[in-house]
Amino acid sequence: MPERSQQQQPSRSPQPPPPRSPQHPAPAPSPPAPSPAHATLARSFDAVAAQYAAARPGYPPALFGAIEELAGQPLAGARVLDVGAGTGIATALLTARGARVTAVEPGAAMAAELRAAHPGTPLVRALGDALPFSDDAGFDLVGYAQAWHWTDPARSVPEAMRVLRPGGALALWWNVPDPDVDWAAEQEARIARRLPGYHEHGVAPEAPDLIRGLGLGLHPVCRVLHWTRRIPLDTHLAMLGSRSYFSAIGPEAAAPVLADERTALLDVFPDGIVEEAYALDVTVTLRPPASS
Repeated sequence: MPERSQQQQPSRSPQPPPPRSPQHPAPAPSPPAPSPAHATLARSFDAVAAQYAAARPGYPPALFGAIEELAGQPLAGARVLDVGAGTGIATALLTARGARVTAVEPGAAMAAELRAAHPGTPLVRALGDALPFSDDAGFDLVGYAQAWHWTDPARSVPEAMRVLRPGGALALWWNVPDPDVDWAAEQEARIARRLPGYHEHGVAPEAPDLIRGLGLGLHPVCRVLHWTRRIPLDTHLAMLGSRSYFSAIGPEAAAPVLADERTALLDVFPDGIVEEAYALDVTVTLRPPASS
């Protein structure tokens, strides 16, 4: 990875602030702007659907190998429900593994992108908290790619168990900026300082405990994979802009933050090619087999 260049600043003697009379005390700092509500963030993706489809990362083959191992079944021929399917990024990759995929997506613009890219995939407009399938739907796998944190676990997990066949699997996975890669961790901290509440709704590491805490007798297992992709800086910035927080605050508020990120990243990647680094959290939970 390119080393960060060190820019020398001219030495300068600190200047004390001008005195202020007691009659004119220093103004209190402005409070940070409130972060968008969870429901607002969840509904924000339709505003950036095309950008999301073009700039978001996919998933490495190792993810699907891990899902097959933890679920104890191959994806080839499996009936898979891709919930919160968005523009169909995971839908396409699951189909390429031979799965028979049904997509579930609540957002109109996101669903339109999915239909355009994957016209042969059955698509249902619905929420993960209320899946419109019968108790005997018998899916082999219910998957949430980058989406489960928008649900209420107390509703979405029982819904997944209801539509799975006995022994079927619920799989949750997220691409998360790799905290062990310095520039990625620095970027996340930098944006969080700038945007109060940024990424406060992420639940990837806590997913197993959340599922165990529901009292349903489930035993999730988890794994973390690491992978990278190399993309132009403009694509990376578009990827950032497709995140819920940026889409919720709108392009005018997002523009100065993304402009500062461009400046910071050109210091790390002067050739304009960013090597994004991801920690890919995956949690798999089996539906208990039917009692004999």
